[in-house]
Amino acid sequence: MTTTYPYADAAGLAGTDLGFTDWIDVTQDRVNLFADATDDHQWIHVDPERAASGPFGGPIAHGFLSLSLTVKFWSELFDLDGVTTKVNYGLEKVRFVSPVTVGARIRGGAVIAEVTEVPGGYQFAVDQTIQIEGGTKPAVVARGLYRFYA
Repeated sequence: MTTTYPYADAAGLAGTDLGFTDWIDVTQDRVNLFADATDDHQWIHVDPERAASGPFGGPIAHGFLSLSLTVKFWSELFDLDGVTTKVNYGLEKVRFVSPVTVGARIRGGAVIAEVTEVPGGYQFAVDQTIQIEGGTKPAVVARGLYRFYA
């Protein structure tokens, strides 16, 4: 569920734990679409028969597919009233900790680590985690940088 904060409160949001999104299914169709979009058709992602005898026991999502979902999850957790433009500014400290197998369910969590004023708005440094349902380690940990302009 998205929590929306007033623009006037932006500077004081550092340290805010936004919790977690709902779970989503990682399907072979999603993986195949990502493979087509990025021209990364490595067999561990797109060939379920071959991947069954591979190192992960089945096909896995691309690490960058999982990472790309941080934007979806962030948008589901946070919004700021009174802005005209939102920009994904970059990433820091990205790690692909555990593979996400096709058929798994994942969700995203976020903690606002820092809020910095930038010309015309604010930059949020957000510690993000993608969890795998039933997993002992996260799939992805990253610090996302997002800008909101008034």
